[in-house]
Amino acid sequence: MLKPAGILGLALVLAAPVWAEGETAGTVVATVNGTEITLGHMVALRESLPEQYQTLPDDVLFKGILDQLIQQETLEQATTDLSARDEITLENERRGYVSGVAIQRIAAEAVTEEALQAAYDARFKDAAPQTEYHAAHILVATAEEAEKLKADLAGGADFAELAKAHSTDTGSGAAGGDLGWFGLGQMVKPFEEAVVAAKIGEVTGPVQSDFGYHLILVQETRIAEKPTLEMLRDELAAEIENAAIKAKLDELTKSATITREGEGLDPALLKNSALID
Repeated sequence: MLKPAGILGLALVLAAPVWAEGETAGTVVATVNGTEITLGHMVALRESLPEQYQTLPDDVLFKGILDQLIQQETLEQATTDLSARDEITLENERRGYVSGVAIQRIAAEAVTEEALQAAYDARFKDAAPQTEYHAAHILVATAEEAEKLKADLAGGADFAELAKAHSTDTGSGAAGGDLGWFGLGQMVKPFEEAVVAAKIGEVTGPVQSDFGYHLILVQETRIAEKPTLEMLRDELAAEIENAAIKAKLDELTKSATITREGEGLDPALLKNSALID
């Protein structure tokens, strides 16, 4: 079939017809050997085009799309010997497209303001206040190096300066080891546990993790602000969509008569392209 890029190869630019009010998706724009091409076909094709073609002048786009649909129809009518591969591919594409439409409808019906509010309330109704931590660290490769730096700190060395000079965590090291604010679940477990148990203003460690050995300085803590519904809208919407789709699929699967004749077949058959040649 011709590709959308063929629109740019138009030799002539003809003005598109001026449609009267009341035109519908069923308005016939061309007929090829008795098969009608409609305005709806044109609109749908336009919506599927890449962005660069969407911005073409209306008259150019109109003629290009109409020509393309006519050419495609003439080619389709002239091709009467589709292979098994072609027929199977068309069936798969239709199945995939229609199931995609079904999923979009399920999601659209499920994600309402009421559902979003209910999901938000359910998440935070019994949630305990969460603590956030502001900490800095110095990361080194060995326990011996960490112990030496800790001794230097006990002797009055500046934590930030030692982090800049010695930390292998180049991101935080350049900032004097500062990790900013973070909550539980954002750091590796040994580090998190040490932070929770640490006293504010005192150096903790060395603490070993998969990254090396940490000296940790918890500078302050605070109670985290509860995120707003707007901040979580996309996340909650995805959860609602997934739950609704799963529930619908479970419902449809349970009510359908399904047999799995292929379960005993050799999985390696998937590689046998000769089956559809």
